[in-house]
Amino acid sequence: MNLRNVVIGMLFITVIAPIALYTDRFAAFAPSSSRIDFFGDVTSFTVPADSGRLNVLPQESSTVVKEPIGVVYTTNSTQEEVVASSDDGIIQDSIAAADSQSQAVKEHKSRVLSATEERVQSQTDAVIKRVTDSVSAQQESRSDGTDAASNSMDPKSLASNVVTQLASQNPFERKPGAKPYKASGKDHPKAKVGKQTDQNAMSDIRVRQLRDQLIRAKVYLSLPATKNNQHYTRELRLRIKEVARVLGEATRDSELPKNASEKLRAMEQSLTKGKQIQDDCAIWVKKLRAMLHSTEEQLRVHKKQTMFLTQLTAKTLPKGLHCLPLRLTTEYYLLNTSQQQFPNPEKLEDPLLYHYALFSDNVLAAAVVLNSTITHAKEPSKHVFHIVTDRLNYAAMRMWFLVNPPDKATVQVQNIEEFTWLNASYSPVLKQLGSPSMIDYYFRSHRASSDSNLKYRNPKYLSILNHLRFYLPEIFPKLNKVLFVDDDIVVQKDLAALWFLDLKGNVNGAVETCGESFHRFDRYLNFSNPLISKTFDPHACGWAYGMNIFDLDQWRRQNITEVYHKWQKLNHDRTLWKLGTLPPGLITFWKQTYPLERSWHVLGLGYNPSVNQKEIERAAVIHYNGNMKPWLEIGLPKYRGYWAKYVDYEHPYLRECNINP
Repeated sequence: MNLRNVVIGMLFITVIAPIALYTDRFAAFAPSSSRIDFFGDVTSFTVPADSGRLNVLPQESSTVVKEPIGVVYTTNSTQEEVVASSDDGIIQDSIAAADSQSQAVKEHKSRVLSATEERVQSQTDAVIKRVTDSVSAQQESRSDGTDAASNSMDPKSLASNVVTQLASQNPFERKPGAKPYKASGKDHPKAKVGKQTDQNAMSDIRVRQLRDQLIRAKVYLSLPATKNNQHYTRELRLRIKEVARVLGEATRDSELPKNASEKLRAMEQSLTKGKQIQDDCAIWVKKLRAMLHSTEEQLRVHKKQTMFLTQLTAKTLPKGLHCLPLRLTTEYYLLNTSQQQFPNPEKLEDPLLYHYALFSDNVLAAAVVLNSTITHAKEPSKHVFHIVTDRLNYAAMRMWFLVNPPDKATVQVQNIEEFTWLNASYSPVLKQLGSPSMIDYYFRSHRASSDSNLKYRNPKYLSILNHLRFYLPEIFPKLNKVLFVDDDIVVQKDLAALWFLDLKGNVNGAVETCGESFHRFDRYLNFSNPLISKTFDPHACGWAYGMNIFDLDQWRRQNITEVYHKWQKLNHDRTLWKLGTLPPGLITFWKQTYPLERSWHVLGLGYNPSVNQKEIERAAVIHYNGNMKPWLEIGLPKYRGYWAKYVDYEHPYLRECNINP
């Protein structure tokens, strides 16, 4: 019995007393403003009715020692009452201490969660059971006739063992490196997301406070009441310098120096003085509105400058890509005539092979298209690439593919100047591109009254190479199907299956882009014009150039080129659509486009940093449409690797021109 009393006393000290002391200490030190909120649910707290037995040692009698009721605080209409066990003197002392602090308890109510009490109870029972089992085992092992006194465990040692194990499982004490206790298993996924959002929001709270203080301080400095107080003006300017120095370029609280909190408090004190000085809030509001208007205007100017610089960078050819065609051209003209010819000319007009049409003036980009296509082709010898370029890059393009022939594939490089049939009398767009009004729109005055969208000033719209896609039957008179590809794509799968697709009588097979509202017809065409509004649906789904399978037999049968010429003539004043090839393509192939599966062609890698990674990996073709091409410095780094792996940066020509990844 004496041993049992010792154990029960130690349990009171290690379990019940820490709860009472913890609650009292928390109530004494917690801010008064939060005490009422913290005790909100105390009245609904109930003590578990099922009190387990404390069977520390094997029981020989029916006497049962009940566990004392935990110390909790409950409220009534007049005063706070403390319900506690009266079985031990230590608990009585705790009750007396609680009574002496009744006024503090009124201001702050401690919440004792039932989940925590149940957890403590279950842990206590488990520890007691382990100690009891160990004692029983020792007694059985030593029942060979030795003295019972020597065989039994010393009561003090037994109590110490219980205390040690209970202390190691104290829910109010966190071990170094241990995670906080969670009342209910795993967190819900939504709860995890909410916690991450809260952490992100709290990671820059001091940075935002410092920035807000700077704005308020600048407002105070500009007010008349502050200007008349020279002492306060000097103090405020000093605080502004200190806060600006502390803030620097920091974007997170972890980047702030150690004295940031001190400077924040000092600035807040100065701002409080300024608030007391001000006597006219209307002036303050007026000044804030003026600052807001000025900030919005600066933002608008910066956005316009950013757009201009981005467009300028996209139009500018990097030094290495300018060096490469010059170096190749020099080498090409050193070859004799026989060395300037490509092999397998008989395959160029074979309709049973897979023919590609690529119109480009970028040697390196064209090389990536061919390399990536051949790498994934199951039968490279059946793939034929028809490259058309301009006069300046013709020799360089031929030299590159003569020196670096694609594996077993056939290549043809043509000069657009050789297409004598393509002239201003035949092509309305060629006539328009050379008109004085078009040249004035690009290169001369009237910039202020011209279109504000700078993308329409890209010189590519002046290049006939960009419009050559509308003359595929004339370029390939003996072919029945051609896959048109842009030079800013990367092929990731075998494309041979495209030649066997049934286009259901349509001319163009393309991936639709109406997943977002700005890729519909009303984005590209002027529906205020009756010619457009009467013929087309503004909500019709757009599609993408870059990888298109064209049925040239159907093209010739429906005279699609003539449809293109008709609409180009109607748009001589650019009132139906702006410049570019997609708007006339949407018109020309209206109700003549067969939608391909999205996985054939994934777009956006030249402007959208949020393209789905899984879509990129599953795509047969990825397209860097936009200004951020992978060969430019402004290219998105996260997507450049898909393109760069098909470039041999150890090639002598690339090393000589300092073209690096």
